[in-house]
Amino acid sequence: MPDQPAPNQPSNNSPPTSDQPASGVPTPSNSPTGIPAQQDAAFHTTRWSMVLAAGRDEKTASSTGALQTLCQAYWYPLYVYIRRRTRQVHEAQDMTQAFFERLLEKKTLANADPDRGRFRAFLLTACKRFLANEWSKQNTLKRGGGRNVLSLDFDAAEDRYAVEAEESLTPEVVYEQQWAITMLSTVLDQLAAEFEARGKQEQFEVLKPFLSGSKAITHAEAAQQLDMQEGAVKVAAHRMRTRYRELIRAEIAQTVESPEHIDDEIRRLFEVLAGKRGNCL
Repeated sequence: MPDQPAPNQPSNNSPPTSDQPASGVPTPSNSPTGIPAQQDAAFHTTRWSMVLAAGRDEKTASSTGALQTLCQAYWYPLYVYIRRRTRQVHEAQDMTQAFFERLLEKKTLANADPDRGRFRAFLLTACKRFLANEWSKQNTLKRGGGRNVLSLDFDAAEDRYAVEAEESLTPEVVYEQQWAITMLSTVLDQLAAEFEARGKQEQFEVLKPFLSGSKAITHAEAAQQLDMQEGAVKVAAHRMRTRYRELIRAEIAQTVESPEHIDDEIRRLFEVLAGKRGNCL
C-alpha cells in the first residue's frame, strides 16, 4: 500500500487545484468536474444504481453483493459518526455491526427516498433512523450477539479515530470528511496497483507528490531519481494526474444513482476536503 494518509481525513464552489492541496491528502491538480464524463450507457452497471434498481422490486444476489461491497468500503466514516454520537467504544462497535446487519438483511432500500441518489446520504439517513429506534427501545445487540455480516476491523478503526478525531466538528461534518478521505485513499490504492502491475512502483512513489501539487520534489529531481529526461517526467506526471481524476470519477459513480449526480458529488467532497463548514448533505 502506498505511503499516504490513513483513509480518513477531511467544501468552496470548486475543488482544490494543484496549488491548493487539501490537508495533505493527494488531490487532482485540476477540477475533477472537468474530467470527460464516462459513457452514460454503461452507468447502469455501477454498484449503487444496481442496488437501487433491485430495491424497487426484490433484492437479487448481485445487488446484495454490490451493497455489501459498498458497505465494506465505506463503513469507517459511519463508524466515526456513531463513535462521535455515543462516545462509548463498545456501544459504537455494537451499533455499527447491528446497523449493517439490519441494512443487509432487511428491505431498508424500500424506504430510501428522498435520499436515493447518493449512497453517502442514504447511509447516514438510514443510520440516524436506526440509532433513534435502537436508543428508544434500548435493545442494542450485545457485543458478539449478532451475526457479523461484514468483517470490520474495529481495533484499527479505533487507532485511526484516536489520531484523527476533531472534537470541534459535528458528527455529520466528520462523517463527510472521512467519506471523502476513504474515497481518495481507495482511488490512490487503485492507481498504485495499476503502476505495480506495469512494474512501475518506483515511478508511482516518486511522482505521487505531483498529485497534490506538493513542492516536496521538482520535475528535475524526479527525473534524476528515475533516470529519465525531465520532459518525460512531466509527461508521466500529467498522465498520472489524468488517470487519477478518471479513477475518482469512476469511484464516485459507484455511489450515486445517475450520471447527473457525479459532478455535484465530486464538488461536495472536494469542498469538504478543503475544509468548508457548510451544511451537510
